[in-house]
Amino acid sequence: ASAIRILDFRRVPPVAGRLVNMTKEIRDVDTRQKALEDLLHFTSHNVCFYGECSYYCSTEHALCGKPDQIEGSLAAFLPDLALAKRKTWRNPWRRSYHKRKKAEWEVDPDYCEEVKQTPPYDSGTRLLDIMDMTVFDFLMGNMDRHHYETFEKFGNETFIIHLDNGRGFGKHSHDEVSILVPLTQCCRIRKSTHLRLQLLAKEEFKLSLLMSESLVRDWLSPVLIQQHLQAMDRRVRQVLNVLSDCVEKEGYSYVVEDDLQGPTPPPRQR
Repeated sequence: ASAIRILDFRRVPPVAGRLVNMTKEIRDVDTRQKALEDLLHFTSHNVCFYGECSYYCSTEHALCGKPDQIEGSLAAFLPDLALAKRKTWRNPWRRSYHKRKKAEWEVDPDYCEEVKQTPPYDSGTRLLDIMDMTVFDFLMGNMDRHHYETFEKFGNETFIIHLDNGRGFGKHSHDEVSILVPLTQCCRIRKSTHLRLQLLAKEEFKLSLLMSESLVRDWLSPVLIQQHLQAMDRRVRQVLNVLSDCVEKEGYSYVVEDDLQGPTPPPRQR
């Protein structure tokens, strides 16, 4: 949430870090009939649980407290689904999640041209929204953006909601450049995003400094270790390098969409 505010995307629900007592605040107050089946609490030296899902839901991937205290983030999903239904979209640059079979974008360097001719990416701001989301995910090392959501009521005239960022900030020493493939293939970015990244690369406005200052107010402060903060500075420079290569190859007017002037025209074709 702090990164979203600093980048000025403002597309994540309000989030706050909390220390949760898994015994008193989860197990003892869970009154559902299937509580033990759904959460399958078990106790060794620590209190642990795992949920029900198709991926990574087993005792091998349990969440464990110390002994029953666990750090987590709480998100306020605003507005409520009863007021504003959300639509789930498959990310065009979704990973194959298969050991041998590659995704189309991994084998076709011109894959973006196909995406740009496919609704909803052939009009409006959706493609530029994907580029913003790509930058956001690369800065925190999130490879798990297989789907995204929008508010259903507004059709294609809306923005992407950045939900489920739990796989971010895993390895601070590794920059997963495959996350940047949408940007390298499409060579498109909002001017407002480009300017913000240039600002965050300056010594006095470094992303690591702004993130550190923002996270001080969180209950779980400092939240991120210094190596993760430094990794974000390094990744900002890499994004700017990709955009610099794009501008050199395609020209500034093609790459940078001036969203500070008015509505966005349809995606440009090479």
